[in-house]
Amino acid sequence: MTTRPRRAPRPIAEFARYLRTETAGGVVLLIATAVALIWANSDLGDVYTAVRDHKFGPSQLHLDLTVGDWAKDGVLTLFFFVVGLELKRELVLGELASIKDATLPILAAAGGMLAPAVITLVMSWGEEGSGTAWAVPMATDIAFALGVLAVTARHLPSGARIFLLSLAVVDDLGAIVIIAVLFTSGIDLVAALIAAAGLTLYWWLQRRRIRSSWLYVPLAVVIWVAVHSMGVHATLAGVAMGMLTRVRTDPGEEEAPAARLEHRLQPYSAMLAVPLFALFAAGVPVNGEALSTVVSTPIPLAIAVGLVAGKLIGILGASGLAVATGLARLPARTGWLDITALALLGGVGFTVSLLIADLGLPDDVREPAKAAVLLGSLVASLLAALMLSRRSRSHRKRAAEAG
Repeated sequence: MTTRPRRAPRPIAEFARYLRTETAGGVVLLIATAVALIWANSDLGDVYTAVRDHKFGPSQLHLDLTVGDWAKDGVLTLFFFVVGLELKRELVLGELASIKDATLPILAAAGGMLAPAVITLVMSWGEEGSGTAWAVPMATDIAFALGVLAVTARHLPSGARIFLLSLAVVDDLGAIVIIAVLFTSGIDLVAALIAAAGLTLYWWLQRRRIRSSWLYVPLAVVIWVAVHSMGVHATLAGVAMGMLTRVRTDPGEEEAPAARLEHRLQPYSAMLAVPLFALFAAGVPVNGEALSTVVSTPIPLAIAVGLVAGKLIGILGASGLAVATGLARLPARTGWLDITALALLGGVGFTVSLLIADLGLPDDVREPAKAAVLLGSLVASLLAALMLSRRSRSHRKRAAEAG
């Protein structure tokens, strides 16, 4: 008697698993951030700086990077690879595969990127660094946002959760484009050709259904080194490989490579890569003088306002316009107060916001800007948590009355 092959998980099951892992990752990320802030602002602050700025790696390949740079350019590539896998799955099989279902989160994400950028650009106009500062508050941190959602809104409709995840995925795509465009400093043609050849080989191996990690791991290293050398931010190597990974299952196949890799790698991304990046990116001064600098200096203040007010205005405004014009509809059992709470939660910009601040801002404004990201994200998360808890109680009461 033969046994039938197990059916591959459906997109909704994949979403639930993704949500659980990212929620747990948000807790670890919060702990890593707290450790970084305490360490950097303690008597051992000099040790923190020395560890973060310690260099190691092969100088022949221009990889003699600091510990902080290895966390930012190297380890964080795993996070971007998982983002690429999730983005590819959403575009092919998930909520973004249907134009009708994808319209609302896509337009909401676009509004949530545009409004903070405009607010930050206007408020920081003429300041050194304003040419890149506008990009800092455009990102939404999936791990933190889903963590807050899981803790405060257990009874929120599933459609609202899917809306937030889809919005955050589109938001990540926008951030990826920004990193690729703003932080490319002259292309090394030889390195670009090596990267292109490596990615083409990866795509071919996927098409040939080859699964050997003995081939893929060395190839991934070659691609990463080539992308790092060509002048593009190295984390984009992870995105490119994720987007080239096969997401559809073959007949009789238990899981597609994208699902299998996401199962294996997402815990390492959420529990190790992102927290390690945060440990060496979030260690900024948080004393009275530093906070005073945030609220009195144009760029940091603009970033904080962009995260808290810009995300709310952009996501809510774009969603309202999309529904009013008939381009989209609200998720089932989800009202405008739910969307407002989720729009506030969109202001939790962390991982990518800190990355863009690290990459694009002058030395004298970088640390205050990172403090502004932390402050703005904290305010947005607290406001969102208060509103989400009220909405969750309202949905629970309504469900009890109906049942």
